[in-house]
Amino acid sequence: MAKSKSVFVCQQCGHEYPRWEGRCGNCGAWNTLVEEVKSETASISSIHQAQSVKITTFPEVVQGSRPQTRISTGIAEFDRVLGGSNGSAMGMVAGAVMLIGGEPGVGKSTLLTQMAIKSHFESVLYVAGEESPSQISLRINRILEKEQQNYKSKKPKNKLPKLENLKFLSSTNVDAVVMAIVKHKPKLVIVDSIQTMKTDDLRGAAGSVGQVRESAERLTEVAKRLNVPLFLVGHVTKEGQLAGPKVLEHIVDSVLELTGERTSELRLLRAVKNRFGATDEVGVFQLTEFGFDSVTNPTELFLEHADQPVSGSVTVCVMEGTRPLLVEIQALAVRSQLAMPRRVGRGVDLAKIQIITAVLQKYSRIPLNNYDVFVSLAGGYVTKEPSIDLGVALAIASSMAGKSLPAHTVCIGEVGLLGEIRGVSFLERRVKEAKRLGFPNIIAKPQNTQVEAVIKKYGLNK
Repeated sequence: MAKSKSVFVCQQCGHEYPRWEGRCGNCGAWNTLVEEVKSETASISSIHQAQSVKITTFPEVVQGSRPQTRISTGIAEFDRVLGGSNGSAMGMVAGAVMLIGGEPGVGKSTLLTQMAIKSHFESVLYVAGEESPSQISLRINRILEKEQQNYKSKKPKNKLPKLENLKFLSSTNVDAVVMAIVKHKPKLVIVDSIQTMKTDDLRGAAGSVGQVRESAERLTEVAKRLNVPLFLVGHVTKEGQLAGPKVLEHIVDSVLELTGERTSELRLLRAVKNRFGATDEVGVFQLTEFGFDSVTNPTELFLEHADQPVSGSVTVCVMEGTRPLLVEIQALAVRSQLAMPRRVGRGVDLAKIQIITAVLQKYSRIPLNNYDVFVSLAGGYVTKEPSIDLGVALAIASSMAGKSLPAHTVCIGEVGLLGEIRGVSFLERRVKEAKRLGFPNIIAKPQNTQVEAVIKKYGLNK
């Protein structure tokens, strides 16, 4: 059997060291040495393996390939993010490795536990690296309480989940986890979390760069070999980035990001990377005491003053993936007591607020140089889409004048530095959604022929 040892390799020049050093003596870079596993076997076996490699042509691949079937997670919004066609099955692909990250307490483990219960897999292996099975059972009982209530009240077609199919493994040794996967061959594997996994072949502590990368590679290899979908829970740093090496995101097939403020019930699931689907979709959830509820109409969470117009409140339409959402923008302008007025944004980029206030001050002659401006997106929503520029500008102007916009009005447009209103993409889809939700008044670029055609087509007010 081949012996292995660990060495420290510089990530800049590739020079090897028997122990860790702060600075690479070959290239002079600091903190670039990472522990890796190095085999002591001769290179003859590698030559024999290279000689046995077979090259396959494209027609042979097409002839021998089978169509990839999607596996539903049991959660509609989760399936939307993982990918697939709306006309066919949506969800995960067999053998796919998915990494889900987010702030502590945002609900990563709760979402995956709920998926393991509702997906109705024949066998699910939950690798508990951070919690004990008894602690996870408390979360399961809380989720099952809601499932039983829905089953008794609505009597859905889906049966109650069989908990006999859910198995736990309390281990942080990645080699033991791999052996368990090979032995029991589960239909779904959840590892919570990848930062707790380690191998005895490396001397570094769990969570170090070398341990995280080696553990992810070993788990990915067995998932691909056995064609088992694998979910990895990842920690994030204080900057909001996934902890561990950047190569971790290259190893996996999908990188999912779960975001949301702790004081809000809203949770958004986005795909930062997805080899088997689009990255422009978003899943909207509402976090309750029983787990996650899919939000089929997110507009209800973001609109408060749709029927009763209030000064400083404007409704805009943003695109999240292929789905248009109506969101309320609130602005407050008060006389400043400071030498330099403040510009504060929540859910809106601060630079956008500064640019729009400058445009209003120069071209609309609104004296904002003596006023503090606060802009917020209702419901804890966050976006950087330029189509909200017009809504932000009108919300600030409305707050300054103390007058509200007409009821059931939607603002769509980008504001340029020259004070012009620019057109946006997917206008027809936005206008159609606004009409469906009872917003016939559209404020957009008047010279845009596309706007005129859409308004005429749907019979809307200009």
